[in-house]
Amino acid sequence: MKKVIAILGPTAVGKTKISIMIAKHYGVDIISGDSVAVYKSLDIGSAKPTKEEMDGVIHHLIDVREPNEEYSTADFQREARRIIDNNELSIIAGGTGLYIKSAIFNYEFMAKGRDLDFGKKYENLSNDELFKLLLEKDPNIDTTKLHPNNRKRVLRALEVKEDTGDSIHSFNHKDEPLYDYFICYLSLPREILYERINKRVDQMFDDGLEKEVRDLYDKNIYPHAIGYQEFIPYFKGEKTLDEVKETIKLNTRHLAKRQETWFKNQMESHFYTVNLDNINETIDNIIKDIDDWRLK
Repeated sequence: MKKVIAILGPTAVGKTKISIMIAKHYGVDIISGDSVAVYKSLDIGSAKPTKEEMDGVIHHLIDVREPNEEYSTADFQREARRIIDNNELSIIAGGTGLYIKSAIFNYEFMAKGRDLDFGKKYENLSNDELFKLLLEKDPNIDTTKLHPNNRKRVLRALEVKEDTGDSIHSFNHKDEPLYDYFICYLSLPREILYERINKRVDQMFDDGLEKEVRDLYDKNIYPHAIGYQEFIPYFKGEKTLDEVKETIKLNTRHLAKRQETWFKNQMESHFYTVNLDNINETIDNIIKDIDDWRLK
C-alpha cells in the first residue's frame, strides 16, 4: 500500500518550513493541500510558499487554475491520487481538511460535469436573487462555503441540486483509507498562534494584499476565501481598510480553531506543538514518529 504523510495546521504555525524540511529529509515532492493556492494570482492572501521558501522542493497543485475557473474537491482528489499512485511515499501539506480526507479515503463524488449553458436560465437574476433561490431549493447547504457574489459557484450548486437532488457538497464515502497514512497536525498555544496570525496579516498588507485583491475585483473575480472576501465592503465604501484588516485577522483565528476541531474528529492525527525556539526539535520528533510508522 502506498504511504502518505499529511502535514497540516493553521496558517502561521510554521507548516511551510516544516513540510519542506521533512520533504527534503525523505527526498520527495510536496502536494499542496490548499484550496486557495491552486489559483494563479491569489498569492499574498493564500500565503503561498515562495520559490526561496520551497528551497528546491517541487510543489504540486499550486497555480494550476486561473482565478475565474472552478476547482473542486473532486478535482483535487483525482489529481492528488495520480501523484500518490506513482510514488511509494508522498507528502501532502496544507490546511483544507476535506481535500486531504477525500484523497486518502474512499470518497466518491456523485455530481456530473458542469453544463456550460446552465447559467443562461438564470441570467435575469441578480447575485442576491440567485443566492436566495439556492437557499430555497437547498436550505441545508453549507453557506460558509459559498458567497452570494461567487455567481459561478452558486450556479453550480443550483445545477447539482436540480440534477441530483443533493447538495453540491454531497458525496458517498466510507471511513476506510485507500493509502497507509500518517497525519501530522501542527499546533501552537492559542495566544501565540493568534499573535502570529495577526503579524502574518499585517505582513500581507505590507506586501500588497489590497492591490492583489483589487486587481481581481476589477476583473469581476470575487474569491470566496479569507483574505479576499473581506474586501468587498471596503471597495463599496462601507468599511475602512483597518476594519478589513481586523476582520481578516478575526476570520483567520476562527478558521484556525475550526481546523483543529475538524482534524480531531475526522481522522486519526498526531498532534505536535511546534517549538518556535528550536523548530529542529519538532522536526526531529515528527521524523522519528514517521520512521516508526514506516517500519510497521
